Amino acid sequence: MKQVLHKAHSRGHANHGWLDSHHTFSFANYYNQERMNFGVLRVLNDDVVAPGMGFGTHPHDNMEIISVPLEGALAHKDSMGNTHVIRKNDIQVMSAGTGIMHSEYNQSREEEVRFLQIWVFPNQQNVTPRYDQQTFDPTDRVNKWQTIVSPFPDESGTWIHQNAWFHLGSFDEGHETGYTLRLKENGVYIFVLSGSLSVAGTTLDTRDGLGITGVGEFNLKALVDTEVLLMEVPMSL
Repeated sequence: MKQVLHKAHSRGHANHGWLDSHHTFSFANYYNQERMNFGVLRVLNDDVVAPGMGFGTHPHDNMEIISVPLEGALAHKDSMGNTHVIRKNDIQVMSAGTGIMHSEYNQSREEEVRFLQIWVFPNQQNVTPRYDQQTFDPTDRVNKWQTIVSPFPDESGTWIHQNAWFHLGSFDEGHETGYTLRLKENGVYIFVLSGSLSVAGTTLDTRDGLGITGVGEFNLKALVDTEVLLMEVPMSL
């Protein structure tokens, strides 16, 4: 097993006033040649958007974009005609493909929005752009993995153009669980949303990230009540 540890405090940081963002991987003005990606996982941004503020209309292409809301309500509008609001327990996926334009704004004038913005390199170029959004029952992830993203439209969760699986878990203090990779050549990136856990002798705290390769399965243990996002992704671009 090989590991790459990204402690929360070591991430890139940009505070634009209306947006406070931490970057696990190189993004915008944050550049670290040792943190360009983890396999096809290209961007993992931990964003806080001020009340009434947001991202104006901007383009994307040939990227799978996943949004995971953590607090508040984020309003979305795109060039495909979609207008939606996403909240905690929703998962939003966009396949940018040949090109899309979209905007995202904090719907509230009083409360912040907190969400993860995740980009994954696709395994197909220039696909037809698409939008998907689903709401997930948080009780279905208590002390087990809840699949929120997969490669298959007929599997539970949203889907993307990549052999990747994303899972959420909410584990009680002391609970131990395992994970078996769907594809042995993939790697796994674990991102702790809250709490603390132990994986193969490594302790992860809130907003720490750990990349694991070279193993088909592993175990983890929640040291306190812990919420975690686990992303299994191909390691070859």
